[in-house]
Amino acid sequence: MAFARDPQSRRAASAADANAPGWARDRERSNALMLRVMTWISLRLGRAPARVVLWGIAAYFLAFAPVARRGSRAYLTRVLGRPPSWRERFGHIHAFASTVHDRVFLLNDRTDLFDIRCHGVEHIEAALRPGRGALLLGAHFGSFEVLRAVGQLRGRLRVSLLMYPDNARKINAALHAINPAAGQDIIALGRADSMLRVGEALDAGGVVGILADRSLHERDVARRGFLGAEASWPLGPLRIAALLGRPVLFMAGVYRGGNRYEVVFEALADFSGVARAQRAARVDAALGRYVELLEQQCRAAPDNWFNFFDFWEDPACARGASSPR
Repeated sequence: MAFARDPQSRRAASAADANAPGWARDRERSNALMLRVMTWISLRLGRAPARVVLWGIAAYFLAFAPVARRGSRAYLTRVLGRPPSWRERFGHIHAFASTVHDRVFLLNDRTDLFDIRCHGVEHIEAALRPGRGALLLGAHFGSFEVLRAVGQLRGRLRVSLLMYPDNARKINAALHAINPAAGQDIIALGRADSMLRVGEALDAGGVVGILADRSLHERDVARRGFLGAEASWPLGPLRIAALLGRPVLFMAGVYRGGNRYEVVFEALADFSGVARAQRAARVDAALGRYVELLEQQCRAAPDNWFNFFDFWEDPACARGASSPR
């Protein structure tokens, strides 16, 4: 049941939305009915027939989601160095729809449907060899869920995800209905026991993945150059790694079309035994390396970037623009 807000509460909520980052202000466009229909088609008919529907979904978003359309065009213009064609803009959204659709099968342990190839596995094996676990920093790029499949293929490696619980809540609710066990490895940010659960997962020798390209709080970000202009990057994920004294790796699950994925691992930093006085400098260096690796992946696979908003927006400028004159 929803409860009506009084005018003062509504004004406060509107002000909070105005000060939120671009990705948090945008209205979620997921359609619960469409997700249920797609899930039914996928599980009853199989992956290939269901993929036909993705063409219509991509066309719908290209036509009727102006914020996503503008965000896609702005990003593609930067990464390609020229205005994108309509085919490239459609392909960008279709790649996103494809990875979301594949979550249905990845969460149901249908790794047999996919051709998954791994690169840099030696980095994660070296990080996990002491048995103390490791953090993986990904982004809204490609598929993070494919990491679960890698964990299953490589000896049942336990993979936990640290994430904002309300982000894309309709999609996550639909996928939880597909496989309730999948939600057991989700650690919600901002809860009283969040860091305790992260520590427990790492102590058990597992990995904890974080999408490290978005933040809810502008005070916890640093500006770094990315695809030709500065953007804001959250410091929280690397500070968590420094606080817990764990190794950190970069991870990207690159969608290559059809049923093909490539999972890439790169070493970022190892905070084991780092003194408190050295943490800030080590975090700064690791953030620079993270942004560099992500830019390399974007240039190699442009249609895998799934931040459909103005990623280069300066939070301070946005706040000033939205405040009353």
